[in-house]
Amino acid sequence: MLERVLSLRRAAPPHGDETAADQGDGAADESKTKKQQLPLTTRAAYYLTRMGPIGPCLAFLFLTFLAIVSLLLFHSRNFVCVSSSYYDPVSRSRFFGFDGLESDFGSLGVPWCRPRHGKIVEWTSKDLLKGLEEFIPIYEARPIKNNMYGMGFDHSFGLWFIARWLKPNLMIESGAFKGHSTWVLRQAMPDTPIVSLSPRHPEKYLKKGPAYVDGNCTYFAGKDFVDFGSVNWGSVMKKHRITDLSQVLIFFDDHQNELRRIKQALKVGFRHLVFEDNYDTGTGDHYSLRQICDQLYIRGGGHSCFKDSDEARIRSTRKKFWEKAVDIEELCGPGEAWWGVRGYMRDNFNHSNQPISYKEHFQNSRFLESILDVYWELPPVAGPSLTHQTRYDPARAPSPIVEDGRYGLFQRLGLTRLETSVFNGYTQMVYIQISKREF
Repeated sequence: MLERVLSLRRAAPPHGDETAADQGDGAADESKTKKQQLPLTTRAAYYLTRMGPIGPCLAFLFLTFLAIVSLLLFHSRNFVCVSSSYYDPVSRSRFFGFDGLESDFGSLGVPWCRPRHGKIVEWTSKDLLKGLEEFIPIYEARPIKNNMYGMGFDHSFGLWFIARWLKPNLMIESGAFKGHSTWVLRQAMPDTPIVSLSPRHPEKYLKKGPAYVDGNCTYFAGKDFVDFGSVNWGSVMKKHRITDLSQVLIFFDDHQNELRRIKQALKVGFRHLVFEDNYDTGTGDHYSLRQICDQLYIRGGGHSCFKDSDEARIRSTRKKFWEKAVDIEELCGPGEAWWGVRGYMRDNFNHSNQPISYKEHFQNSRFLESILDVYWELPPVAGPSLTHQTRYDPARAPSPIVEDGRYGLFQRLGLTRLETSVFNGYTQMVYIQISKREF
């Protein structure tokens, strides 16, 4: 699923190529060489003795020179020439190379949440490319052009694509802000009802600028606001004549503890969830799926707080190029606690900061694995050399849909028509499918 596979297989030589005649010719050639030429070391010693006392001195200097060159080559990875324009895309590409922009993906311990049955999504990279081509003109007509503090292009496309693919009978969003995500859902499913939960009603933003209020949406907002976990969902489902909860899609952009939201959704029986801000370990304002799945027992998971480690060196270097990259000092808290955010489970827009032990963090991962059927992270729409994004570290993200170096495709899709600022909001949005534990 959007994974590039590098094949290292080479065709084996045909059996029996080394015939007796070939072996005989090779033996004859080797015999002739021995008869006609002296060994290299013998010839070197012969020439040095002919040079007199200066010969050994030259030999010593030459060997010393070779030793110094070898030493420099061996340690060259520690000598890095970094441009002062850290966030300049040209400087980044010169330093990492277009392919090297994500070359440290595995070295940074990227976690993958593990579905219990290994199930994957149905769509492919071709489906995503086709969807991109269709979505770009839709996005250009958005009512809220400057959605600062809200979704950018990547996540807008992801939400639209997932909703359009799943075709739910009801869509629920927790966190509406100015209504951009409501508008995206409406573009995906023009006739499907929406339930929107938000402490502040989007219509309040209309007094200050563009916002979107949907006519076929039930709002639990403003004075009527009810938190997702407190809604009488049985009554809501009855009102919308929903009998199959697998036909409901829920979108969370409320910056709440994602583990808590999953347990609340699971209790009701919802199965299809999308989390907009799936923050990486050491970042964000709430406990995320990525943080939960970052475990020592998972390949690529877990971290070392050792300041002289390879990971520390790589993180330090990447911090110079990517604004949201996290170095070891930022990753690790007291007692070398790296899980969550420096050993804390953040919640409620960072208003709650609860210390969490690794044992509890470990148990959270085991619980998630026991109810997780599908886990799919939205890849960036395009590589950073194309979008000129400077925030997220591509070493901590899946391979982009349009990879670096494919400017022709980037242009043909119409992505060059968009302002580069709309690509700077990527935070590993994730779609999951869950169901109750199997006993």
